[in-house]
Amino acid sequence: MGWMSDETGLEQRAANYVPLTPLSHLNRAKTVFPNKEALVYGARRYTYAQYHARVSQLASALHQRGIKPGDVVATLIPNLPAQAEAHFGVPACGAVLNTINTRLDTGTVAYIFDHGEAKIVLCDTQFLPLAEAAKDACDGDGPEIIEVADPQADYPATGRFPEYEDVLTGGDLAFQWLMPMDEWESLSLNYTSGTTGRPKGVVYHHRGAYLMTMGTVISWRMQLHPRFLAIVPLFHCNGWNHSWMMPVLGGTVHCCRDITPEAIYTAIADEGVTHFGGAPIVLNMIVNAPETARKPFDHTVEVFTAGAPPAPATLAKIETLGFNVTQVYGLTETYGHVTECVWDSDWDAQSQDEKSAIKARQGVAFPMMEYVTVVDEKNNQVPMDKQTQGEIVMRGNAVMKGYFKNPDATAEAFEGGHFHSGDIAFQHPDSYIQIADRAKDIIISGGENISSVEVEGVLMSHPDVNLCAVVAKPDDKWGEVPCAFVELKDGAKEDAQALIDHARAQLAGFKTPKQVVFLELPKTSTGKIQKFELRTQAKTL
Repeated sequence: MGWMSDETGLEQRAANYVPLTPLSHLNRAKTVFPNKEALVYGARRYTYAQYHARVSQLASALHQRGIKPGDVVATLIPNLPAQAEAHFGVPACGAVLNTINTRLDTGTVAYIFDHGEAKIVLCDTQFLPLAEAAKDACDGDGPEIIEVADPQADYPATGRFPEYEDVLTGGDLAFQWLMPMDEWESLSLNYTSGTTGRPKGVVYHHRGAYLMTMGTVISWRMQLHPRFLAIVPLFHCNGWNHSWMMPVLGGTVHCCRDITPEAIYTAIADEGVTHFGGAPIVLNMIVNAPETARKPFDHTVEVFTAGAPPAPATLAKIETLGFNVTQVYGLTETYGHVTECVWDSDWDAQSQDEKSAIKARQGVAFPMMEYVTVVDEKNNQVPMDKQTQGEIVMRGNAVMKGYFKNPDATAEAFEGGHFHSGDIAFQHPDSYIQIADRAKDIIISGGENISSVEVEGVLMSHPDVNLCAVVAKPDDKWGEVPCAFVELKDGAKEDAQALIDHARAQLAGFKTPKQVVFLELPKTSTGKIQKFELRTQAKTL
């Protein structure tokens, strides 16, 4: 096979090798889908030709303001057109996009400004006080602020800073995009939630984002011209990379500033939305929506859910309303979802309860991943026996470059040749992964391991429970015991003993919550329940 080692004349050339980047998708869509709707936000509607033009103006305007390749441009914006445009416009001038969680406190935003060294921040008018306070708290000068007004939502421009639309007007429509010379170049910088200590900066590359857009199209069984409702914040794993994906299919991104049942049902019924992603809290919102918020629709809506294992009871209810839910799983470090619960038609004959239980599994690797599996503490594959627990690890193109300015944490995360998630799971004989818990959420009572996810699933099957979270409560005898924090549905009465009895009927005695606390659960901007706050509270009970 001498020809395989003779590379003469077989080198990479401009004709046969182009670095992979999601920027290519919008460049293509401008030509292939010029008149198709690309972005919708209330009365504002942009075609792909207009979308590309606005992105070019943004890239040009940033370049004019001194942004150089490798510089960081931050955003503090809800799911609005400007946030989608920044996903293309910032890298189109060679810069790195840093979308910041709008619910963070001033000190954390200041830390991200400093650590990421943002030169400019595009900031929605609602969050100007946060940006200004964070800039003032920076060790250096902090980023220049460009205001993104939203008069449609009663946030007109304040006049204190250059306004986004005016900045775009000064940009060159013919600006030549700076496409990456190497697909390993940094595309975006995303900070982890930072529930303990300072958040870590996760760096994405162009290659990973491009392949995420390819894998998602396959896994979501997508066809041309989907209508996608942006519910997952675009500051969370870059919205699972969906805004980068939509131009591939000539799809439409429907921007959603405030996530409410009315907004979701209206987008589906009036705008024909076909796809959206969201945490289980969004599914609960849909299931428990008042009749006044609901609107009839006659098509199936495809839903990706992630962020926490959804309760089988919730899955069973939502699918009767016209939604087909696919459980996916991932982390900030993996660009979003990297596993999916691929459905086997043989399961169609199962009961609804059994099907819902299967759909709650995290499943198997997405196409762009090499593998996702469960290993023990020595990095050995665990038996796929539905009970042996280990840590979820993964290897593939949709794994971060590493943690920004943190080589020690990067080396630890990549130990053994794969990325360590910190999530505890077991595998079914068909290799499907099912999360047992985050390592820190396992409750050890009298030497027995209790999965908070299992207990939560049982409590969620009670008709009065809207949401719940189970954490460890210190106990003199057992070390730890399960404590349930419960958010009830409207009109339901607080009855702790009824919930304890409901759990005891389905769980071993040591797994049954020993105390139930009723409250509105603290949540992150993506709908995840903030268990660290509840663990702190449980220590005082």
